[in-house]
Amino acid sequence: MTHTLIVVADEAIARLLEVKHRSLSPVEEITDPDAHAKGAEMRNDAHGRRGCTVTASAGDSGEHQQAERFAAKVAQRLEELRQQGRFDALQVAAAPRFLGYLRQAFNPQLAGVLKEEIDKDLVHESNESLAQRLLVHT
Repeated sequence: MTHTLIVVADEAIARLLEVKHRSLSPVEEITDPDAHAKGAEMRNDAHGRRGCTVTASAGDSGEHQQAERFAAKVAQRLEELRQQGRFDALQVAAAPRFLGYLRQAFNPQLAGVLKEEIDKDLVHESNESLAQRLLVHT
């Protein structure tokens, strides 16, 4: 029997959900509080200095680095769970840019159990909505 884990994520939140009897049960939520704080600071700062493209580029670079670190943290936790035998199939739904970071962070063993990728930010959807959307393929 296949044990499937579903990850829905963006650059600040990763929700890990276990498939049980055609529904989703929460396993854990991984968050990056710095991403929310830095995003708010950058938006507020950028509002006052709209014409400054150098500042915007530097801020984007910082956001990318933060997202890459968060993707590595999520991938590390997923690998721990895989090694513990908690799942043997993985589905990932993530914001497109973050999905790319996750792909880069997955080791070959974790990539080997990846069954489906959806390049869409679904992190704020309810478990019921996610089940309807994602469990048609499992």
